[in-house]
Amino acid sequence: MGGDVFAADCRARIAFEVLANRWDSVVVHVLGEQGPMRPRAMLARIGGISPKVLNEALRRLEYNGLVERHRYAEAPPRVDYTLTEAGTALLDPIRALGSWAATHADTVLAAQARFDGA
Repeated sequence: MGGDVFAADCRARIAFEVLANRWDSVVVHVLGEQGPMRPRAMLARIGGISPKVLNEALRRLEYNGLVERHRYAEAPPRVDYTLTEAGTALLDPIRALGSWAATHADTVLAAQARFDGA
């Protein structure tokens, strides 16, 4: 990687920005598990996300080159999304963060509760 990885012009910040939005990571994870999906199927698979927030996440991911939108000339129109090579490459880091969360979530939640109760 070289240089100061936290410098203002550091490319590592791109990864931090991409993973900063919790829904973006969830959408990438779901597309990695399920393959190409329609937005309605993603809504059913992802609990707690609204159609508007899902649309925003998909647009961000498309903007960042992590998903591709496929439109089909059908009636009614059909659209699905799939991971790009860059999006697929994010699956291992996202899974590593999920593993970390499974191990340390109770510690984090306990610390937050102590802080909030102080």
